[in-house]
Amino acid sequence: MTADNHDDACTLLLGRVAAGERGALAELFKIEAGRLVAVARRIVRRADLAEEAVQEAFVTIWRKATLFDPGRGSGRVWMTTIVRNRALNMIRDGQRMEFVEPQTLAALGDAGGEADLAYEALPAASDLRRCLDQLEPVRRRSIVLAYVGGFTHGEIAGRLKAPIGTVKAWIRRGVIALQECMS
Repeated sequence: MTADNHDDACTLLLGRVAAGERGALAELFKIEAGRLVAVARRIVRRADLAEEAVQEAFVTIWRKATLFDPGRGSGRVWMTTIVRNRALNMIRDGQRMEFVEPQTLAALGDAGGEADLAYEALPAASDLRRCLDQLEPVRRRSIVLAYVGGFTHGEIAGRLKAPIGTVKAWIRRGVIALQECMS
């Protein structure tokens, strides 16, 4: 189904929802929920909150379907706007945000230290240690932070005070060098 056909189907289904047809809402949910959860997840960054935002949005869609005007835009855009607004409201409210205890936060912040310790714990005679030692220190550190510490490129860039593109290049080139060294 092309995007235009999808828009047309959503517009028709919204008309049926406006007429009070519950089956149309279920069908609309079936074809659009996955996409809308992805939209919400990009905003709230948590699957459970994204699903909650979409569920609440569908309640709003049910209640306000009569306000949808196909002359002003597509049904998909109208529904996406409702989900986006609901997700943004969740963030603004802050009620569903999880606060972390200071001890837990300190432990999370020390993950970089744990990554360094894991590197130091490698036996000097191991091939991996030998190959890692051949890398420039900054490339080695970025690889260890990424693969042992589980940090994102952005987090590594912040720790190493380097542009994110540079960090990505260090990691990519470092991994290539490791593959060549290990083979």
